[in-house]
Amino acid sequence: MEGKPVSYSAIDEQTALVFPNDLNTYGTLFGGRVLEIGDWVCGIVAKRHSGKVCVTLGLDSVRFLAPAKSGDILVLKAALNRAWNTSMEIGLKVFAEQFQTREQRHILSAYFTFVALDDHLRPTKVLPVVPESEEEKRRFQQAEERRSKRLGS
Repeated sequence: MEGKPVSYSAIDEQTALVFPNDLNTYGTLFGGRVLEIGDWVCGIVAKRHSGKVCVTLGLDSVRFLAPAKSGDILVLKAALNRAWNTSMEIGLKVFAEQFQTREQRHILSAYFTFVALDDHLRPTKVLPVVPESEEEKRRFQQAEERRSKRLGS
């Protein structure tokens, strides 16, 4: 079965602005809000790779590393780490950019698992991903290790 390179579906930079209504009572971005935006971006990666409707199956290894504030620009980067039979793992990194200085802070890392669906909304096969760079090969291998832990095998 032929596959697709990581670059086929990767999102190198998607941006979103942090608004006052995105903040919690501490004046920082709600964690759920950044995960919602991340889910949209990772969903696009899954949809591009599979050419199918995709739904979120799970989310793991979420790391909130730093806060974001109103006016910050969120910079999201997402790439397919591995595709199995019907599911795909997408790695997400989010940075908060201070718009005046363009200084970026890494604020979140997470892994999203999506499942591709057929026209009857049943899981359907997806093509494999073909890692090309050393970094992509490392992420490909680590995705299998994370999956084994998730499945308890």
